Amino acid sequence: MPLGVTQTSSIEQAERAILVGVELNGPNAIASDDSLAELGALAESAGAAVAGTIQQRLKSVDPRTFIGRGKTVEVRELAGRLGATLAIFDDALSPAQARNLENELKLRVIDRSQLILDIFAQRARTLEGKLQVEIAQLGYLQPRLTRQWGHLSRQTGGSGAGGGRIGTRGPGETQLEVDRRRLRERLTRLRARLGEVERTRSIQRQRRFEAPYPTVALVGYTNSGKSTLMNALTDAGVEAADRPFSTLDPTIRRLALPGRLAVMLADTVGFIHRLPHLLVEAFKATLEEVRTADLLLHVVDASSPLMAERIEVVDRVLEELGAGAAARLVVMNKTDLLEFPPRQTNSFETVAVSARNGAGLDRLLEAIARSFGGLRQEVEVTLAADRGDLIAMARRDGEVLSEEYRDGVVAMRARVSAPVAGRLRKAALAGA
Repeated sequence: MPLGVTQTSSIEQAERAILVGVELNGPNAIASDDSLAELGALAESAGAAVAGTIQQRLKSVDPRTFIGRGKTVEVRELAGRLGATLAIFDDALSPAQARNLENELKLRVIDRSQLILDIFAQRARTLEGKLQVEIAQLGYLQPRLTRQWGHLSRQTGGSGAGGGRIGTRGPGETQLEVDRRRLRERLTRLRARLGEVERTRSIQRQRRFEAPYPTVALVGYTNSGKSTLMNALTDAGVEAADRPFSTLDPTIRRLALPGRLAVMLADTVGFIHRLPHLLVEAFKATLEEVRTADLLLHVVDASSPLMAERIEVVDRVLEELGAGAAARLVVMNKTDLLEFPPRQTNSFETVAVSARNGAGLDRLLEAIARSFGGLRQEVEVTLAADRGDLIAMARRDGEVLSEEYRDGVVAMRARVSAPVAGRLRKAALAGA
């Protein structure tokens, strides 16, 4: 299937694409040149070959074609010269604009959102990820169904006695309505199935809450090195490639910290400039790991000239997810590519590392441990001597200061995390 079509698989032969960028008046997180360069990286990641680019500065968009008549002609001529079969717009297009552009350009037209959805469709591996992506794709397709059946609906002149020509009444609209109904039914089934998967994930998450380990979530702009850092800290073995959205599905591993502390480290999907809202909605259950984490590690590509702008993008997405006020540690990654140390860009504590060569990882582990150091509690309990599981848990989680066995019980004093302290107190023998 070609790029941008629902249920896209890997592309056998690279399509030649023209990238179209527009710079509008008003604030924008990333400048047009940089955004278009990022669009090119996304296109290549999806399997397209960038044949050429066109940029335009506009006071306002053309409601019919987004870029206006003159620029539309220019795109068509450039595509003809370069043998392109696809135009990728860096902005969101309305269904009408996309339809008009395809008619005038004689090319397939997709926008940034559809391109990102296509990449997600190629990269999703788990059942949950595949369901989330398909729901987002169908949500994107729903208002655009008339494009799929335009060749039929144009034949329909109406259902009344005087509407349309003989033999042309009905088929287009009938097929369109059938397609809409099937899409709605498919969405209903997918959401029900995803609900079942999310309930299972919720149960798993609740069990982690009951365990003695706090949760730390890796967040950051796509291709900032989160997966590489995850592998460096935990030997998780997740895919880490120099391309946008290398991994989508969350990975959770136990991470040992200095001072006999331990946390659960979760890797999550990367964020990006103009991340389609449909994807944020579809992946909210997965991104719940971010919202419920005790600490966020915001991984930043310190070598990127767009570092400050990308930090702002991540901050905005975190706000949208309800995690804007979460405790945070900024990890300036890829310092091996820098000549000078990275500058601190905000008020959060910052640690400079290179996930690729391991530089600074000891300092990072110490910083994470400091974040949880104040959560330790000292408890003094008397347990049944056969509760070796709780005694072992206290040793793994923190520090056993003393333990004394007598008459089938053990008196223990320990410094442990709040969850373990609660479990020890709950199991303590009354009156002992």
